[in-house]
Amino acid sequence: MKKGIVSALLFMLVLFMPQSGKSCTNVIITKGASKDGSVMVSYSADSHILYGELYYNKGAKYAPGTMLKVYEWDSGKFLGEIPQVAKTYTTVGNMNEHQLVITETTFGGREGLEDTTGIIDYGSLIYITLQRAKTAREAIQVMADLVKNYGYYSSGESFSIIDKNEAWILEMIGKGTKIVNGKNVNKGAVWVAARIPDGYISAHANHARITTFPLNDPENYLYSPDVITFARQMGFFSGEDKDFSFSDVYAPLDFGSMRGCEARVWSAFNILGKGMFGDKRADSYLDYAMGYNPKNRMPLYIKPAGKVSLKDVADVMRDHYEGTPMDMTKDPGTGGNQLPYRWRPMTFKVDGVSYTNERAIATQQTGFWMIGQSRSWLPDEIGGIFWFGVDDAATSVLTPVYSSSLSVPECFAVGNGNMTTYSPTSAFWLFNRISNFAYLLYDRVAPVARAKSDKFEYESLEQIQNVDKEALAAFKVSPAKAREVVTKYSIGRASQMFSQWKSFEEYLLVKFMDGNIKKEGPDGKFLDNGNGRNIPASPQQPGYSESWKREVVKSAGERLKVVE
Repeated sequence: MKKGIVSALLFMLVLFMPQSGKSCTNVIITKGASKDGSVMVSYSADSHILYGELYYNKGAKYAPGTMLKVYEWDSGKFLGEIPQVAKTYTTVGNMNEHQLVITETTFGGREGLEDTTGIIDYGSLIYITLQRAKTAREAIQVMADLVKNYGYYSSGESFSIIDKNEAWILEMIGKGTKIVNGKNVNKGAVWVAARIPDGYISAHANHARITTFPLNDPENYLYSPDVITFARQMGFFSGEDKDFSFSDVYAPLDFGSMRGCEARVWSAFNILGKGMFGDKRADSYLDYAMGYNPKNRMPLYIKPAGKVSLKDVADVMRDHYEGTPMDMTKDPGTGGNQLPYRWRPMTFKVDGVSYTNERAIATQQTGFWMIGQSRSWLPDEIGGIFWFGVDDAATSVLTPVYSSSLSVPECFAVGNGNMTTYSPTSAFWLFNRISNFAYLLYDRVAPVARAKSDKFEYESLEQIQNVDKEALAAFKVSPAKAREVVTKYSIGRASQMFSQWKSFEEYLLVKFMDGNIKKEGPDGKFLDNGNGRNIPASPQQPGYSESWKREVVKSAGERLKVVE
C-alpha cells in the first residue's frame, strides 16, 4: 500500500485500521512533577479488536533449559521460543512487583524495516521485560538484548518506561529482513532512549518524538551503537552525527502523524501546562498539531504549570480537545447530542476531496487504559499501584490494583469473556454497555457517568492512604502479610466497583429511556405523578442542541417549516 514515505492520506488509513494497538496515548509524569512524589505513566490500549482484561503472571523459578513460547500480542500468532531466565517477577498488567512500568504507542515508521524472521514483537517485548527487570535502565538493556538476540518482529514503537525514580522514552524500529545463507543479517533493531528530566512531563501518541540527542550523555541518553551508521547504510541520512534526528530519519512527519498523533500530545501538554509549553504559549504550536507546519515541532517534554496529581492524569486521558480549535463538538458531525466521537474510518471524501475526523485522547475503541503509579517512599510490596480501567476512558473508571497483588479481580480476569463472547461478570462488557448507551445521548448520559467516576476515584485515593498504613503495619510482621492486605483491598475494591456500575447501568436505562429524562427527588428516587402507582412524573424532553437545529434548518428548513 505504501511506497517510500507514505502519503498523508495513506498514513492515516494505515494508522487507524482496526488491527492492533496503533492508536494509543501515553502521558509521563516524573517524580519532581507529581503532587505526591510518585512517578506515573498513563496508557490507553486502543484497538478495535483488543479485549480489556488484566494480564497477570506470577513470578517463578525455572530449571536450566526451560524454554518460553512467544506469541505475537496483537494476533496471537506463535513466533517461536526463547530460553527462560532462572527467576521471573510477578506482573500485574503493564507493571511488575518492583514498581517497573512499561507501556507503548506504535509509530510504524519507514516501511521495509520489519524483521519477518524475528521472534520478539513489541507486546512480548514489554511483558517479557517486566518479568526480568527491576528498574527502567535495566529494562532498556533487557529490551535491547532481546531484540538483538532474537530479532524484532514489529514496526516502529515508542515505549514509556518508568520506575520509582526515573522516567524514560525508548524509541525502536527494526532493520528489515536481509537473508544471507539462511539467516537475517539485519536481525535486531536500532533505538534511542531519552530520560525525561525530573520535574518535567512528556507524552507520545503514535509518532516517534525523539529528534536530535547528545552522543556522550549516558546518564540521560542511551542508544544502539548502529542507530546512525545503519541510517547511513540505508541512505536515510547523510549529515553530521550531531544533526541526526531519530524521528525525522526513521519516522518522517506528514499530515497524519501530526494531526492524528502529535495533536494528542499537544492537547495533554496544553492541559497540564495550562496553555503554556514552558515559556511559549500552547497555541504557538497549534499549526504543527493541526498538521500544517512540520517545521514547528513541539518539545519532547515540558514543565507543567503545577504539580500533577493522579486524578489530573486520569482526566487528561478523558480529553476530546474540548475548548480548542479541534473540539469535536463544534461541527455537525457531533449530532444532536454533542457526541465527541467519529466512527471509523478516520478519513472520508466529498466530491473527490479528502477530509479527516479528529482522533482525541479518549476514544471508543479502547480495550483497556491505566495509570501505573510508582512510589519510592514505600516498600515494593506496597508502593506500586496499577490503576486499571476498561473501554472508553471518558465513560469508565479507574480501579486501584496494587502491583504486588497475589491475584486479580474476577471482573478483569483473563478468560472472563472475549471480543466475541459476552460475559455478564466482565467489566469490559459492562462498561461497553454503558458507553454505547452514552453514545446515543452523550450530552445527557456522559456527565452523569463522569460524575460517578470522579466520586469513585476520589474515594479510592482517600482509601489508599489507610490501606498503605495497614499494609505497612503488616509489612513489619512480614512482606507476605503486606501483600495479603493489598490483595484483599484490590479485589474488594474492584468488586465494589463492578456492583456499583451494574446498578448504575440499570439506573441510566430507566432515567434516559426513549430520549426522555425522568425527574428525581432530593433523595435520588424517581418522582411519580402523585398517584402512588409507579407512573413517573412528566419527564423532561430537552430536544437537540442549538447547533444541530440550525444545521437541520439549513438543509431541510423549507420542508420542516411550520406554517401558521
